[in-house]
Amino acid sequence: MDRKLVLQNGMELEAKGFGSQKEVIAELVFNTSMVGYQEILSDPSYTEQIVVMTYPLIGNYGIIDEDYESKQIGPKGFIVREYNDKPSNFRYTKTLNELLEENEVPGLTHLDTRKLTRILRDEGAMLGLICDSDVSHEEAMAKLAAYSAPKDLVARVSCRKKWYSRCANPRFNVVAIDCGIKYNIIRELNRYGCNVTIVPYNTSYETIMALNPDGIFLSNGPGDPENVPEVVELIRQLQGKKPIFGICLGHQMIALANGLRTYKLKFGHRGGNHPVKNLLTGKVEITSQNHSYAVSTDGIEKTRVEITHINLLDQTVEGLRIDEDRIFSTQYHPESASGPEDSKYLFGLFIHNMEAMKEGR
Repeated sequence: MDRKLVLQNGMELEAKGFGSQKEVIAELVFNTSMVGYQEILSDPSYTEQIVVMTYPLIGNYGIIDEDYESKQIGPKGFIVREYNDKPSNFRYTKTLNELLEENEVPGLTHLDTRKLTRILRDEGAMLGLICDSDVSHEEAMAKLAAYSAPKDLVARVSCRKKWYSRCANPRFNVVAIDCGIKYNIIRELNRYGCNVTIVPYNTSYETIMALNPDGIFLSNGPGDPENVPEVVELIRQLQGKKPIFGICLGHQMIALANGLRTYKLKFGHRGGNHPVKNLLTGKVEITSQNHSYAVSTDGIEKTRVEITHINLLDQTVEGLRIDEDRIFSTQYHPESASGPEDSKYLFGLFIHNMEAMKEGR
């Protein structure tokens, strides 16, 4: 047990290290998915977080070249109960340990993840320090006390210049505003017949409109939505001009642009098994989620915003729309790779909105 995790509340948990031996401090969060650790690790929304996997066996199918969600590794640390370094999968090209080593991400194993998850569930998300076991408790607590969380996370993960993802026989041109976009969102848009132009988060309204898009997509991303005021203002400028679809951080920024507020959840929603009720149809969808913040309903009656989906576990807002402006958003991930496919119809709704605007309906 050569490594340890020191929590902001003073607790220490012994562990065995794998991946990088780097020392890191970040917010601790837990994910309840049974599979998809590669997608989690390559999701920019996990930037500046240490991810705890509640499913006990991780690493058993390795890392697959085609399954990345971005070119970057989001989490600063990765914690599992039991790490398997001998994958059984004909598609795998490297082990999880190799991926973490290459990207200087420390991993911990042989740690009681059930105990750790209960701490985070009961006390809320908190900072954690991954370090060598010989670091003194006093030194560890001093490092945690001195840590200051960065606020420029979207700027870190967004692309630096526009790029394209084209499809055969395109029907629509979509501009995706990259706040930390996942590749599977782009893949889904391509499957629905959309050429996608991905642009940096701070792209101007004039530049976007010069691309002559049929619709605007607002991506997921890390951190507090209030730290990205330039995107919130951009939404206000685009609203009513083109159909807009937002996911996760995009959903929260649509809410901010329309007079609502957001707040931080106690421990967030992360996993592939969250039940969400569609208030428009009455149907319940099992969804994939990854977010620390939620939209507040305070004052919603004074806005044009309508709630379309709610989380059945805690009644938080999961979907919004402004019908007359052809804007809608979801807090969860309908592209969900890997995960449930109950909500992929939302991409069809985006297509419908673009068709209606093109035809003047």
